[in-house]
Amino acid sequence: MAVSRPSPVELNLEFRLRGDLSQIRIPESRVPVRTDGLWRHTCFEAFIALGEGPGYWEYNFSPSGAWAAYHFSAYREGMATLLKGAPPNMTVDLSVDSLVARVHIDLFWLLRTATAPLRLGVSSVIEDQARVLSYWALKHPAEKPDFHHAESLVLPLE
Repeated sequence: MAVSRPSPVELNLEFRLRGDLSQIRIPESRVPVRTDGLWRHTCFEAFIALGEGPGYWEYNFSPSGAWAAYHFSAYREGMATLLKGAPPNMTVDLSVDSLVARVHIDLFWLLRTATAPLRLGVSSVIEDQARVLSYWALKHPAEKPDFHHAESLVLPLE
């Protein structure tokens, strides 16, 4: 996982999956389009919060090129499709033992008037060939994986 900010209103994420990828179900590449339910299969996720407020944004990125974005007014409440800003730009490099997804998110719509720092949580859902899901994150603050948990947004973005 790598995170960079080429400018104050841009966020670059690089997700890396390494190993025997023949054991992982990887969605086939397609035209990038907004798609719900990506978390049901192999995908990468980013959760962004502004300051310490209860609201946050969720982005999902499938290796297929599909993506989704949502806003939550509070913990798992008030979910709405995020229609602000440009769609994320993603490239995927796939080899026998490596998948690298590079994502560029334009956050101008959020940061043009914001003064509070951002907090970021990144995670992955990995589906194996038996269709069993595993959940990976920088931090699992609860007994069960819960990417929406406020304490999983552990990366400050100044």
